[in-house]
Amino acid sequence: MHCGFSPSRRLIAAAVLTALLPAAASRAQDAYRHRDANGQWEFTDRAATPSAPVGDSFGLAREPEALRIAVDRTDTDGQTQLIASSSCLCAVSVRVTIEESDFDDIPKGASYQATLPPRSQQPLIASRHAPGPRAQLRFSWTSALGSPQAVHTPPGPYRAPFAVGSTYTVSQAYPVQITHVTPDSRYAVDIALPDGTPVYAARAGTVINVRHDSFRGAAAPAMLDQANVLEILHDDGTIAIYAHLQWDAIRVRIGQRVALGEYIANSGNTGFTTGPHLHFAVVRNAGAADVSVPVQFAGIGGTAVTPATFMALTAY
Repeated sequence: MHCGFSPSRRLIAAAVLTALLPAAASRAQDAYRHRDANGQWEFTDRAATPSAPVGDSFGLAREPEALRIAVDRTDTDGQTQLIASSSCLCAVSVRVTIEESDFDDIPKGASYQATLPPRSQQPLIASRHAPGPRAQLRFSWTSALGSPQAVHTPPGPYRAPFAVGSTYTVSQAYPVQITHVTPDSRYAVDIALPDGTPVYAARAGTVINVRHDSFRGAAAPAMLDQANVLEILHDDGTIAIYAHLQWDAIRVRIGQRVALGEYIANSGNTGFTTGPHLHFAVVRNAGAADVSVPVQFAGIGGTAVTPATFMALTAY
């Protein structure tokens, strides 16, 4: 099984700023479930039709403390500012590129970058303006979690992220690039875990991002940001990504410290995916952009095993 994975916070966000940018909102969503002709539960975003078996509905909501990174424009007291903010427990780098500008001191094509401390905000650009119609300022921005000084220094090989003694097939790993075509997924590993398989922490760290409200998956670009995901910050500043997780199956919360081998979630089939599997990657901040780094898993006796496509990977 293969996937494309792109957390929405990593996507370039462009806006024509003739009004204040709205803050990201946490929205509730209704979902429905019913049993099919074989008695199996089916999940959908549509209520049962008169001819379909009767089921019940339930609410979906994002993690209350979900990660939010934003760049907002403010216009007060004759001054226009672009202010970057982050709710992340780790540092975040933000880069803004000016696409169009009516401000003489904010030229088109200019780029501005800053690294925000954990849970903070700071101005990136400030310009005075005369009274009158609101001047145009259009920009795009990217962000990356973690310190740009982070160096990948794991204490040893990573633990395969499933039950000890179990063996599953690696469906995609470097240098194969069926769907791992961007810098943040270059060294990602797809493991063909059946839907609902317990997932265990491959390395100790602190949970910094959680999403568990999605229950849909398909091989369609529109699903790129619909994967349930868990991100864990390691002590060296790198971040592990566990993606395509099962709906409402994440067992940890933002801010929680997890141990090596701790049961953290169930695998699933959410987001842009051709079937149930776990997308596992370790990334570092390369300066307002995430890049993945090569990982090795622990084999017999702690020996390092480099994942390869179609390899049978066993957890030790």
